[in-house]
Amino acid sequence: MIAENIRAVKERIADAAARAGRIDKITLVAVTKNNPVAAVLAAAVAGITVVGENRVQEANQKFSDIYKQFPNTNLHIIGSLQRNKVKDAVKIASCIESVDRLELMDEIEKQCTKLNKTISVLFELHTGEESKSGFENFDKLFEAVSLCAEGKYPHLIPNGFMTMAPLSSDEQNVRLSFITLRESANRIKKEFPELPLKELSMGMSNDFKLAIKEGSTIVRIGTAIFGPRDYSK
Repeated sequence: MIAENIRAVKERIADAAARAGRIDKITLVAVTKNNPVAAVLAAAVAGITVVGENRVQEANQKFSDIYKQFPNTNLHIIGSLQRNKVKDAVKIASCIESVDRLELMDEIEKQCTKLNKTISVLFELHTGEESKSGFENFDKLFEAVSLCAEGKYPHLIPNGFMTMAPLSSDEQNVRLSFITLRESANRIKKEFPELPLKELSMGMSNDFKLAIKEGSTIVRIGTAIFGPRDYSK
């Protein structure tokens, strides 16, 4: 079932890209929150190479097993990250998508320096409900990127931007969230052409086709691959 779901999602991604006239790469991140190791392994067998986890503790419990069998798997931390979890996060992840404040960047730099490790980061912009995280406005987002350009965070690789669209049936409201991120990213990329800043991580199971239309290069898909989550865990 998981393998079939992955094939179906990849076909839908390809179709959405074709409809948008896009030929660039779109990365599928399989979101494994609240799913057991067996499900993650099944996804890896089916060709998934990038996995997203919201919780560092859960990721730690799973990925010692995952990495043994699939050492080329890339783990993205996609949930709100507390500073006291950064030490563990940078040990196991290749990318932290949910960078949403300078204090978090300070801690990531500190822990990566200890490990002599560089890590990819995406800057999260708040474009959805008040409950969502992210830099709260363009100016704060711009400041974070500018500090990277100045060399304050040599162990952080600023690879792009991320957002969480509102959970809404109003397509225009969701679309506005994606447009806001894309336009903010374009403004910043013009100011800092020396930085990678190539990724736009936006879109989940219920809205990834719209996100692709608006320029997403990374989609984070959980339910469409693994089925509904068990939120009692």
